[in-house]
Amino acid sequence: MLDHTDKRILEELSKNSRLSMKDLGELVHLTGPAVAARVAKLEDQGVIEGYTISVNREKLGYFIHAFITIMMPSTYHQPYLSFLQTQEQYVLHNYKISGDGCYLLECQFPTNERLNDFLKALNKHANYKLSIVIAP
Repeated sequence: MLDHTDKRILEELSKNSRLSMKDLGELVHLTGPAVAARVAKLEDQGVIEGYTISVNREKLGYFIHAFITIMMPSTYHQPYLSFLQTQEQYVLHNYKISGDGCYLLECQFPTNERLNDFLKALNKHANYKLSIVIAP
């Protein structure tokens, strides 16, 4: 079980995983060595699996954000999965789902032309339903 301090440590690391142990300790009211011990324990327990960066893909030129629900026969998944490996620059996540589809793709594209090319190629492997994310 996580106590309040562990939860605060996770919250602060979620905001900024590059915090020094000294700065993190100040935020959660512990000494640097005490917070380092707690972080190490959270890592050992598998609560903290790793540290990542968040990339703003729009600043890299990927302006179109789409969710694509994939529908296909249950025996045809491997060609679709192989196709996705050739499209890694566009695919953010490929979620296996139940319900109306087999997979839910989260993608970003630099242009409508790239999106259309992707959908044309995808159509050879599966039926799909496209949803474009519109920023508020």
